[in-house]
Amino acid sequence: MALDSKVPKGPIKDKWTDYKNHINLVNPANKRHIDVIVVGTGLAGGSAAATLAELGYNVKAFCYQDSPRRAHSIAAQGGINAAKNYQGDGDSTYRLFYDTVKGGDYRSREANVYRLAEVSTNIIDQCVAQGVPFARDYGGLLDNRSFGGVLVSRTFYAKGQTGQQLLLGAYSAMNRQIARGKIQMYNRHEMLDLVKIDGKARGIIARNLVTGEIERHSAHAVVIASGGYGNVYFLSTNAMGSNVTAAWKIHKKGAYFANPCYTQIHPTCIPRSGEYQSKLTLMSESLRNDGRIWVPKNLEDVKAIREGRKKPTDLSEDERDYYLERRYPAFGNLVPRDVASRAAKERCDAGYGVNATGEAVYLDFASSIERYGREQAKIHNITNPSKEKVYELGKKIVEAKYGNLFQMYEKIVDENPYETPMMIYPAVHYTMGGIWVDYNLMTTIPGCYAIGEANFSDHGANRLGASALMQGLADGYFVLPYTIGDYLSDDIRTGKIPTDTPEFDEAEKEVKSRIDFFINNKGSKSVDYFHKKLGKIMWDECGMSRNAEGLKQAINDISELRAEFWKEVSVPGGDKEFNEELAKAGRVADFLELGELFAKDALQREESAGGHFREEYQTPDGEALRRKEFQYVSAWEYKGEPKDAVLHKEDLVYENIEVKERSYK
Repeated sequence: MALDSKVPKGPIKDKWTDYKNHINLVNPANKRHIDVIVVGTGLAGGSAAATLAELGYNVKAFCYQDSPRRAHSIAAQGGINAAKNYQGDGDSTYRLFYDTVKGGDYRSREANVYRLAEVSTNIIDQCVAQGVPFARDYGGLLDNRSFGGVLVSRTFYAKGQTGQQLLLGAYSAMNRQIARGKIQMYNRHEMLDLVKIDGKARGIIARNLVTGEIERHSAHAVVIASGGYGNVYFLSTNAMGSNVTAAWKIHKKGAYFANPCYTQIHPTCIPRSGEYQSKLTLMSESLRNDGRIWVPKNLEDVKAIREGRKKPTDLSEDERDYYLERRYPAFGNLVPRDVASRAAKERCDAGYGVNATGEAVYLDFASSIERYGREQAKIHNITNPSKEKVYELGKKIVEAKYGNLFQMYEKIVDENPYETPMMIYPAVHYTMGGIWVDYNLMTTIPGCYAIGEANFSDHGANRLGASALMQGLADGYFVLPYTIGDYLSDDIRTGKIPTDTPEFDEAEKEVKSRIDFFINNKGSKSVDYFHKKLGKIMWDECGMSRNAEGLKQAINDISELRAEFWKEVSVPGGDKEFNEELAKAGRVADFLELGELFAKDALQREESAGGHFREEYQTPDGEALRRKEFQYVSAWEYKGEPKDAVLHKEDLVYENIEVKERSYK
């Protein structure tokens, strides 16, 4: 099957407007007869469900959490991008488009990214109307801050709780439609298979996680909004329950999986504390606005700090290496995430890591506290303020911007980040790869859509900070509600999709068979045993850097681990009850297949691009080295075992941006 991105003709600035002018619509009376399933209720799924229901469609929304408010979108901290140019610093739709494509190392589809930049401004208006409490400046206007990879301030934020506030906005919109009866909400339900009839997505098989009951749900279209697959590494910033299952199920039914090797390592996370840790904690990238990243210049000082003989505050400015400012003077601490992460790893690998494990660098706010303090002293007409007064005034400003993040850090690390620098280290965060979709956000299965982090479309090989929330809400509020109508216009006379068909019978039989296996297999090892082993293989061989030898080893090791899993996995409890180990077993089984495809994709991509850093392909000064022959999306077709997956290529053509070496110097 040839890949057709369905990108409309014409100038890029007119594509989306002209496209909307000519697509088919479903009139309001007919929308009442059409059902849509939305799997996942984070920012993408929640906004899509609310908007589709508002338009008049009958929506069934599914989440495995006890409430949509628990979706992992709630953990997003720093902000959401939009090209409003409120700061008057030169921002525009084109600049947001350019920064996103460049930030993704020229590995994303131009038309989708321009549309994202174009609708970004609408998102802010929508969310303000919903009551999202964005930060405001002294005059009452919406405030902005900077994020990595850009030279303007375009990030709207609500302290360090932006994801939570945006999710509550989408959730309130959902609740209104639930009350109207337009959304049927299925909490504590997990999608376990997609049902296709005559080649089209027509429903899902779901498990009630509380009772264990297997349910059939039909619809005229299915939307997957289930987030990313960062937990394939076991340790990540994702919620413990985040998984790839919904996306992997549709992949096995014919949806191509695109760019699985594109994973983002976030540079500002709290370092790992021990072998028994099950999750990593993100510290918002917004902290890099005011925090300066450094390590000691001298190895003697590193040793003294590790042994507790010195504190970081004992080191003078001359004894500190602000390595991002040194290497990337134009962007400094605000280089993109992939660049900042690799730079931290390079310093730590060279022996300059500052914690006991040697895997940490400092994020220091002393300079900003002093700067803000002196500024406030002038505002308050305080002449010759004392050092203590400057600190007091500066701390108040930093606290107003990042207070909840500092509080979270102190609770976890038991150190006061106002008085001593934070310790941070890169960790697995977001996944740019995902289900391949066309311009309509439809997968290679007719009637099956993927939105938000579940698809691949907008971020290329590296996502800029504050763009995840932008894409999720853009897809859900302003893109999918238009494009899905074009497809559903052919279904106005179809009528209800029955669930008593051979296709539903077969899908349910497969799901039950797998559950029966897990419950009855008398293995000797827990699900977490396999997940941790997979995570170690992934981090060691497919983590911040990769090479051909390591990737071949990973493919072999994951294949062997998967074979052991199906022999030795042990799942306690039964299937007719709440059984989190059973749910976890299914998710880890899918991760074991995805992990091998991930490594296979990374092996065939013989270049470095964004978050995918092949050691064989780097510039003399250690930067990523792209190769023109890999200017394509790798879309994998399922053929049984991951080793048998077939590669399809979507060539990426750049007509509006010059492809050149990405530089932040």
